[in-house]
Amino acid sequence: MQPARAHAPGKLILFGEHAVVHHRPAIAVPLPAVQARAEAIPAEFGAGLTVHIPDANRTLRVTGELDREDPLYNALIYPLELALDALNEAIPDLEITIRSNIPVASGLGSGAALATALIRALALALGHPLSNDALNTLVYKVEKRHHGNPSGIDNTVIVYERPVYFVRGSPPAPFTLGAPLTLVVGDTGVNSPTHLAVADVARLYEREPDRIASIFDRIGEIACQARAAIEGGNIAALGPLMDENHALLRDLTVSSPELDALCAAARAAGASGAKLSGGGRGGNMIALVAPEAAPAVAEALRAAGATASFATTIG
Repeated sequence: MQPARAHAPGKLILFGEHAVVHHRPAIAVPLPAVQARAEAIPAEFGAGLTVHIPDANRTLRVTGELDREDPLYNALIYPLELALDALNEAIPDLEITIRSNIPVASGLGSGAALATALIRALALALGHPLSNDALNTLVYKVEKRHHGNPSGIDNTVIVYERPVYFVRGSPPAPFTLGAPLTLVVGDTGVNSPTHLAVADVARLYEREPDRIASIFDRIGEIACQARAAIEGGNIAALGPLMDENHALLRDLTVSSPELDALCAAARAAGASGAKLSGGGRGGNMIALVAPEAAPAVAEALRAAGATASFATTIG
């Protein structure tokens, strides 16, 4: 074994959340402004595999018997057990320290990023680095444990660290941005587990299949139009598409008063478009801005109740 370090970014869904669960396209991008980081160091003989979480002042031990009642075990130990099984390795004498500044249950991919960093660090320490394809398969299994019926977009964007056009069941299609995007991210401060919103939308679809299918279809069309605009560097076309996408997500019942208020505040401060990003019902929203407008929009979001806001440039 050898010391190893690994990291993984957060992610933003630009277009297509929820519809992507039902096989319409979506666009997502890595968010390197926030990161999960894992550092593995060999431990004394017989010490076993432990995960140290300084932010929570806890140390967890991998025993091969997952404690399903502890969310930290599910988030941090399950990925390592999956990796050991895939690598056909016994539990090693290793200590892994994990740190992350990605908000939890906020639509930024914290669970997938933690799993990616942990599995990468473990595999590197064992001398068996994984291909992105193999790693993506494992992280998707972790996502299924967290979210029940995830689209697969979080793990794909985070593992490959590329902007991705994604249709569930098809290989991810990384693509190139024709011009940089400047976004301001605003956090409602409301935690909202993705799997609950996904399940509610599925039930809504069962009750009103024709109406909800038409919403999914339009969200998918927006994602296609947005990809063409992004690849062509036509950034001005994206703002209205973001606004329409948000309105459709509101029709799917996954917006919230806090998200709507932040989107309205961003537009009033000069953003060309704004929408929720991720599962909704809380978490984060994003606003498309000219670079010079980013500070004013970030301040307007904080004034409107955002617990945090920051600007980031993609591409």
